[in-house]
Amino acid sequence: MTYIKTLNSFTIKDVEKLTGIKAHTIRIWEQRYQILRPKRKDTNHRVYDNDDLKHIMRIAYLYHNGYKISKLAQMSDEEIIRLSLEQPTSNNYYQLQVNQLVEAMIDFDQAKFEKIFHTVILRIGFEQCILQVIYPYLEKVGLLWLTGSVVPAQEHFASMIIRKKMLVAIDGLELPTNGNYHFLLFLPEGEHHEIPVLFVQYLLKKTGFPVINFGPNVPLEDLKFYTMHKPVSHLYAHIVTHYMKKEMDHFVQNLSSLFPGTTVIVSGASVENVSQPAPANVILLKSVHEVMQYIYALA
Repeated sequence: MTYIKTLNSFTIKDVEKLTGIKAHTIRIWEQRYQILRPKRKDTNHRVYDNDDLKHIMRIAYLYHNGYKISKLAQMSDEEIIRLSLEQPTSNNYYQLQVNQLVEAMIDFDQAKFEKIFHTVILRIGFEQCILQVIYPYLEKVGLLWLTGSVVPAQEHFASMIIRKKMLVAIDGLELPTNGNYHFLLFLPEGEHHEIPVLFVQYLLKKTGFPVINFGPNVPLEDLKFYTMHKPVSHLYAHIVTHYMKKEMDHFVQNLSSLFPGTTVIVSGASVENVSQPAPANVILLKSVHEVMQYIYALA
């Protein structure tokens, strides 16, 4: 584990974002209860390693469930882990699973990651697992990315497991029966975050719509060639990578003009950066819930 520990270090602000506990409160807990003993940089700023992060995430989970910090401070690591797993099922159940997925990712623990994923699917179903656990997990990983606290190998390790589970779920669905619409999904050039578009593929196929997924990093000319030979009623693009306003405006206008007879749907975080009114054949969907509402309304 030496390799991981030398690569991962977290500031107190990182810990605050990931646990929901204010940095000021964490400092008090350290001074009063010695729940953590962070290392110090030359600047005297606190630095937390992987084990520190996992420990404080468990404590924060129990704290949010009503346990007093004075009681938690007296427990061993083993007692805290056991108590976390014994919590009754509630909305906080999802938070526990998210935290454990982060732990498994940090440690490259494939068996643990897959076991958590499988257990959650059995308990609440695949669709709710993605919405309640995987999406919040990806948000936490995004926070770690922003602070440079996750190395690419860890993110790829976890993403490939999720991708594999999603492909199995898609393959297990019945063949489409609703021929009124034909969807073509893609990620534009430079975009490689497949998980959101795979979930849309799952939802469309589950609803009965024929759907083709071109995957990541697709040139627009490839889409144009396909639409010249096959019927496409809806073109769907998902963008996670940050685009500037001018880039998003140009992208949306370009899609609209290249596919004038097609309904173009653009979703993802970068939709917020579209500053011009969308053309008549373009629909902008900001969240996964808006995407789901649109799909179910069509069905």
